[in-house]
Amino acid sequence: MSIEKVKSYFAYRGMAERVREFPVSSATVALAAEALACEPCRIAKTLSFLVEDKPVLIVAAGDAKIDNPKYKTRFRTKAKMLSPEQTVELIGHAVGGVCPFAVNDGVTVYLDESLKRFETVFPACGSSNSAIELTIPELEEHSAYTSWVDVCKLPE
Repeated sequence: MSIEKVKSYFAYRGMAERVREFPVSSATVALAAEALACEPCRIAKTLSFLVEDKPVLIVAAGDAKIDNPKYKTRFRTKAKMLSPEQTVELIGHAVGGVCPFAVNDGVTVYLDESLKRFETVFPACGSSNSAIELTIPELEEHSAYTSWVDVCKLPE
């Protein structure tokens, strides 16, 4: 199971006790915010795309949406999300639990600027009922991200 891979990843780093599992679903931003009793914007959602036939993850704030013109400028292609089947195969986590930790080889991770508004955020941990609270520097360290990008828009 994907959560076991993520828990092992964090156990190796002495952080296993910080992974939280819930008796309820946290598969969407709204459900995760409810399970964590936090604002939806602090959920670090991980979106999966194909760019030049390679899997790409973009971790963004829960209230952010992909801005198609910004995305196209950055990646020189239209935003095309992976199907649920492709996500499991290429990323290694199922939709609802996709996270930037313990992913398959060849996955490129980007962090969106929308996250920089927060001291801590809550990404999933490989299952549809898990999360971990991380500071932005911890997210940078543990996501093995390539770079920060600005491909989202915030609500007005």
